[in-house]
Amino acid sequence: MTFESTTKLLIPQLIVGLGNPEPKYDKTRHNIGFELVDTLAKSWQIDWQKNRRFQGLFAEGIANSGNKIRLLKPLTYMNRSGQSVRAVTDWYKLTPSSLLVVYDDMDLPLGKIRLRISGSAGGHNGMKSIIAHLGQQNFPRLRIGIGKSTEQEETVSHVLGQFSPREAKIVREVLILAEDAIDLSLKQGVEKAMSLYNGRSV
Repeated sequence: MTFESTTKLLIPQLIVGLGNPEPKYDKTRHNIGFELVDTLAKSWQIDWQKNRRFQGLFAEGIANSGNKIRLLKPLTYMNRSGQSVRAVTDWYKLTPSSLLVVYDDMDLPLGKIRLRISGSAGGHNGMKSIIAHLGQQNFPRLRIGIGKSTEQEETVSHVLGQFSPREAKIVREVLILAEDAIDLSLKQGVEKAMSLYNGRSV
């Protein structure tokens, strides 16, 4: 059942993980959106395919919840993520409300996640691009905390840096938490998942 029909539940149909495509960005804080959708694809046994039309890696299949789901990793670099997202939403005629965009957030501490059904880009270049290409900001998003940079460390160095071994352990746990929140979003809607997961951390 879709959002446009009799139900008012916001059930994601396309989950977008944000990140940068080159190997040098693997496992960096800014690529935690990629990490989460990779985790989902592995859990749901869905294979990635490079899709030129969508300018990204794309996968579709059945989630553990039984829902048909699509996953996207834009290969456009972060600040042009909206091109890829718009290509998929146009092709499948998806409404912005059926999206769930996953990305890193410095304003949240490491180990914490936060779901929202709309909002501004909050300074995140990937989200700025998606909002610009969709022409609105009314779409669900899942932010994963990466913590603030220290006084000695510039913001760019922080977001493009890798997690320490201690932080990496927390990341593994928070990816499980985020996957659980998404599973609930697919079963009972994003707002239900918000009510149960926005106060949680690992």
